[in-house]
Amino acid sequence: MRTGVIGGSGLYVMDGVEVLDELHMQTPWGEPSDALTLARIGEHEVVFLPRHGRNHSIPPHRINYRANIYAMKLAGVSRIISISAVGSLREHIAPGDFVLVDQFVDRTQARASTFFEGPIVAHVSMADPVCPCLRRQLLAAARACDIRTHDGGNYLVMQGPQFSSRAESLLYRQWGMDVIGMTNMPEAKLAREAEICYSTVAMSTDYDCWHEEEADVSVAAIVEIMHGNVSKAQRLLQYFFNQPPMSRDCSCQTALDAGIFADLTAQDDAALRPVQALLERKL
Repeated sequence: MRTGVIGGSGLYVMDGVEVLDELHMQTPWGEPSDALTLARIGEHEVVFLPRHGRNHSIPPHRINYRANIYAMKLAGVSRIISISAVGSLREHIAPGDFVLVDQFVDRTQARASTFFEGPIVAHVSMADPVCPCLRRQLLAAARACDIRTHDGGNYLVMQGPQFSSRAESLLYRQWGMDVIGMTNMPEAKLAREAEICYSTVAMSTDYDCWHEEEADVSVAAIVEIMHGNVSKAQRLLQYFFNQPPMSRDCSCQTALDAGIFADLTAQDDAALRPVQALLERKL
């Protein structure tokens, strides 16, 4: 059971990581953000993918999310850990804190958010978009590493690449949002369609622009906090992957069972080809 890690390009540069291969993937949906790095950590095989490319050259709204998730599926990944920088919308979530979010609100626009464009149609449940089993394991790892981590939270995914206006930031707080970022949608939706477990480690870098006593968010401020956050994320991943592999005991792996609205036996090659890796279990 391979685990995918989607995040920054430096996450796998840590002790105990044995790089096995570099995978240059082609998918029916185009190329992923970069080559995938296949590595071994303890008893685990791990596939790392830099979400924005190795040089952080792809803005959030231009990421090919479908190619990234499909490439993970082709690489044999059955669960994905998303490492994401976010802004905090709550006083108690300080810069440098981690949040193991359990809900998303998608405010993105014009991002391709499904593999099933027709004639094969699917409607998967997103009621609980985060895998509860994977989230619990990550939370336990964060606490074992003594990283200040919040259990649960609502992640508002904005379009970007601009930061929020002050009015938007205050509005999202009124909505009950806890953190804000630009990348986890449609990533989480596509992972569900691919029947891959998905969980986010949201790393707080700033207070967005709602906090009257804190400076407004800026790239310079984010980069400064991110250095410390990356070190914490590496410790978390090292601990997580040095635990024995656990079996999947969740509904993520059968998400399509109640979602496919098509007779697969009646489909031709042209219809099946773009989603073949997602449907192999059912075919």
